[in-house]
Amino acid sequence: MTKVIHPWPPVFDKNSRILIVGSLPSPASRKFGYYGHPQNIFWSTLAKVLDQPTPEPNQPARREFLLKNRIALWDAVHSCEIDGASDATIRDVVPNDFSDIFVVAQIEAVFGSGKTATNLFNKFSAEKFGKEAIYLPSTSPANRFMHGRPDYLGAWEQIGQILNS
Repeated sequence: MTKVIHPWPPVFDKNSRILIVGSLPSPASRKFGYYGHPQNIFWSTLAKVLDQPTPEPNQPARREFLLKNRIALWDAVHSCEIDGASDATIRDVVPNDFSDIFVVAQIEAVFGSGKTATNLFNKFSAEKFGKEAIYLPSTSPANRFMHGRPDYLGAWEQIGQILNS
């Protein structure tokens, strides 16, 4: 088990309407930035449901993509013990504090990218902010078996539906 402290601040601004919450960046993603593992399909999935091109694989382009689409992004965990990249091994969680996001932005919906992210946000933050995270299937390479299923993309399309309403 390794003690990990979340390496980045949240991405948001006053126009953010959707908050997407992950659990904690994997060791590979920590090298490249949010959802930066080359096999993670977060960015291509989000681009597809928003009917836009996938942003370039660099943090400034991805940040601009999120903000242009009124999406805030952060992770549920500030620090924890974890074995490698396995969310199933997360222990001794110190949650991130989402107060700044909810004070600045008018968040209409929170989505958890994966079961662990959804459960952690709901356990530590939902009551405080009056929003429960809605589960979205993980975009992680470990969840590849889900990526081709119709219900996978259908779940993610909820984001576009809210942003287009």
